[in-house]
Amino acid sequence: MNLTNFDILRKPIITEKSMVEMPDKKYTFKVDVHANKSQIKRAVEEVFSVKVEDVKTANIFGKTKRVGVHVGKRADYKKAIVKLTADSTPIEFFEGMK
Repeated sequence: MNLTNFDILRKPIITEKSMVEMPDKKYTFKVDVHANKSQIKRAVEEVFSVKVEDVKTANIFGKTKRVGVHVGKRADYKKAIVKLTADSTPIEFFEGMK
């Protein structure tokens, strides 16, 4: 499977917990489920022009939901927490959200 950088990085995850980690230069993204850590690192470095120190990933399984007698399931996804190096510039995309 040939993934481009924009296929790997699906969207940023903006939650209270992810906002607290931003001053430590940790940013959270929803990523493609087939992407590995080295692909995620390369994609973040090329898209945002920063230097990545560490990547942590987690597979999140969707919750089962029901409305009356109908049962459904939210989609599974993979999330990546990317830590930038100390001398790297912050990602400008997240700057207005602090």
